[in-house]
Amino acid sequence: MPFEFRRLELPDVLLIEARVFFDERGFFLETYKRSDFEANGVPQGFVQDNFSTSKRGVLRGLHYQKEPHAQAKLVSVSSGEIYDVAVDIRKGSPTYGQWVGVNLKADQHRMLLVPEGFAHGFQALTDDVHVAYKVTCDYAPEADRGIAWNDPSLAIDWPISDPVLSEKDRKLPLLANADNEFEFKGDAS
Repeated sequence: MPFEFRRLELPDVLLIEARVFFDERGFFLETYKRSDFEANGVPQGFVQDNFSTSKRGVLRGLHYQKEPHAQAKLVSVSSGEIYDVAVDIRKGSPTYGQWVGVNLKADQHRMLLVPEGFAHGFQALTDDVHVAYKVTCDYAPEADRGIAWNDPSLAIDWPISDPVLSEKDRKLPLLANADNEFEFKGDAS
């Protein structure tokens, strides 16, 4: 199988490592294979691919889209390194308000699956960071929401304490005040 799937401290969030085939020309890897993802409990149908570049210190997030436009995200890095964070915002979840963070480096060929009902953000740890991510629902500006990156109730341990933020991200509310209707629907798989 070309992928290894590992559940993290928030069991709905998966760290996925691709199998890499090296030879004298370089390497080859599969970045996504629906049959393998479905066999490992990841049935999401991805409908849109996104790409961003960032310089060191840029922090993007914490973002999510409201229903009926909620998105799961499959995040990967093709250049540089990021600290990638998922926050459980499903009311009634045993892990509500908890977060998990992982380093994603281009040369490690790992991906993070952020399910619906989780806010997502990342911080660029190197210059010339390239992030690609697949999403399960089209971008819908009217459903675009977020949470403050520095919400004290979350206490996320960002590697760079003075991030570069967009104007939009500077104005995001605390989790307690966020426009969020996600509800926990059962045990984590």
